[in-house]
Amino acid sequence: MTYLHELSDWPNFSFRVDALANQLAEVRHKEGWLLGRMSVLDHPPRTEAGIEALTLELVKSSAIEGETVDAGQARSSLARQLGLSIGELKPASRAVDSLVEMTLDATQRYAEPLSKKRLCGWRAALFPSGQSGGRKITVGDWRDGSLGPMRVVSGPYGHEKIHFEAPDAERLPAEMEKFLTWFNKAPTYSTSRQPDLEPVLKAGIAHLWFVTIHPFEDGNGRIGRAITDCALARADQSPNRFYSLSAQIERERKAYYAILEESHRGGLDIPPWLVWFLGCLGRAIESAEKTLSSVWRKERVWRQASQYPLNERQRLVLTRLLGDFVGQLNAGKYAKLAKCSPDTALRDLRELIEYGLIKRGEKGGRSSSYELTISLADTFCK
Repeated sequence: MTYLHELSDWPNFSFRVDALANQLAEVRHKEGWLLGRMSVLDHPPRTEAGIEALTLELVKSSAIEGETVDAGQARSSLARQLGLSIGELKPASRAVDSLVEMTLDATQRYAEPLSKKRLCGWRAALFPSGQSGGRKITVGDWRDGSLGPMRVVSGPYGHEKIHFEAPDAERLPAEMEKFLTWFNKAPTYSTSRQPDLEPVLKAGIAHLWFVTIHPFEDGNGRIGRAITDCALARADQSPNRFYSLSAQIERERKAYYAILEESHRGGLDIPPWLVWFLGCLGRAIESAEKTLSSVWRKERVWRQASQYPLNERQRLVLTRLLGDFVGQLNAGKYAKLAKCSPDTALRDLRELIEYGLIKRGEKGGRSSSYELTISLADTFCK
């Protein structure tokens, strides 16, 4: 079996840009539309949207590797490290804080060159104890080959299936120097084959190239996705992330591993990988609609509410309806949430209906329930 990195012309990837032009234009259009929509939001909801997207990225990039990250801890750590206020913060573990540091370094400092020192810092953030799976690992350097060949395998012991074998450890210094030189070259990487490389395509190639080298003993997938996020931030010329590529990869995990294996066993002509990458990126941007619709709804509700003299009880209940409220709101639940009498609850509800902020459900009388006038389905697409 000959792997991609064993080919004589490695790593001179080739593809026809014109064959990808329509798909690339579609992705760029979706991306521009999303960024444009988010740019009209006021600072607080736009900040909240960014934190939600980064939280999703953190949680799902770890989930791809079978590891669990607490979303509440990740969200709180992001807010603290960005110096933002998002209400009550949940204490985060050292491991979560380290993951957040890596993610923010990749996205907020996207314009700074990648280096061995920086990547090893990300590696240390993934393994703050210096251990993986109960064994001590090399944190501040590339893998040294002491554990034998770096292989991606599946199946029971003694009957493993080898999906991929990375370059020997002796090759890593030269391989990573070549990769980092290419990645840091601005604005594009010029070769006789590809004289002008579009930044989004560069992000896709960077992902494939890095995971093919597999320079670390562990954590290559998550670091590879962080490199991709860094490249995408460069493509946007913005640190603001409003979608999560890792979340979409996690949804399509089987296809992701299949196309990687196919690409590692194929030639240097890589249109199949780039077609899949662009498709996955486009679907990630589309999925942001669902993730961010709640942010848009909050912004629209509070913009409308600012026109009226709401009391603290009404503000409290609206906040709950826009947050973690479960089930249907009725006068009894309102009175309990707002700590007021049933008569006061009914009066507050009537006012909110008059303001157009809530509406009464289909059932009347004692079974009356109330819901927000602006639904999730009404928000992001408008």
